[in-house]
Amino acid sequence: MSAPVRTVSAEAVDDIVLPFAVEGLSTRGRLVRLGPAIHAVLERHGYPEPVSKLLAEAATLAILLGSTLKEEGRFQLQTKSDGPVSMLLVDFDAPSNVRALARFDRARVARAASGDDLVGHGHLAFTIDPGGDLSRYQGVVALEGLGLEAAAHSYFERSEQIPTLVRLAVGETVTAAGRSWRAGGLIVQHLPSAGPGRRADFHPGDAPEGTEPHRLDEDDAWTEAKALASTTEAHELIDPTLSAERLLFRLFNERGVRVFEPTRLAAQCRCSAEGVDAMLRSFPPEEIAHMVGDDGMIGVTCEFCSTKRVFNPADYGVSSP
Repeated sequence: MSAPVRTVSAEAVDDIVLPFAVEGLSTRGRLVRLGPAIHAVLERHGYPEPVSKLLAEAATLAILLGSTLKEEGRFQLQTKSDGPVSMLLVDFDAPSNVRALARFDRARVARAASGDDLVGHGHLAFTIDPGGDLSRYQGVVALEGLGLEAAAHSYFERSEQIPTLVRLAVGETVTAAGRSWRAGGLIVQHLPSAGPGRRADFHPGDAPEGTEPHRLDEDDAWTEAKALASTTEAHELIDPTLSAERLLFRLFNERGVRVFEPTRLAAQCRCSAEGVDAMLRSFPPEEIAHMVGDDGMIGVTCEFCSTKRVFNPADYGVSSP
């Protein structure tokens, strides 16, 4: 049964993951477009601009990789390194929620010559918790001072052995309302098991109707898919006026690209007053006493979303000083 053919949508939508397939090239992938969601994540922290940009790249990469999980799954990306940004931590709760934080040396960040210098050398870990009774999985790859894109490529080359191309882009738009962060990402993977090419929902170029599609060997197919995907410009990934579908059409229209239902994304922390309360109740009274501030209360601030919650020490068997 042939896939339906329809017109490419020109509607630009932010905060989505759009899965796609170029079946004639045995290639699948996902396109991420982030607007208000990534701006909310970064504005909560007020990090220096280079740190915000790096954290947005990490969040985009985490969404690209974690968006294959089922609804109850969780994906975590974490770096530990000797660079000015010593740690990046991104949690993606499938299918849509993301939160992130960074730890860094402000003076070293100011002296860094480029964004890649911020990461330094260390390791990048991906932790996958598919939920249910399934086991957790962790993949680790070295950070070698070349940035997150290079680390992702190294991971797939050495660990997954799936031909993969990853593109990440972060920038700001300036309007009368002010400055706003944006991010975008593209992952393209060669999956020969996807089977023979089928009719796509975007017309494959200007060939006459009824023309038999050109079949390629798998290696040649990936070479072509990678070459096409590599033409993606950073500004295209974050352009608020360019729809995700139109960008995919630009890249793959000669071979036909099939898109699937997009998933909406949101900046959403999983912290809660109930969770903090349960944590406090796990501490003995003597440790609780050390948490009491000058105002006689216990203040707990979430590192991810910067939400501060205040608790009465009397509720935990401790008298105020």
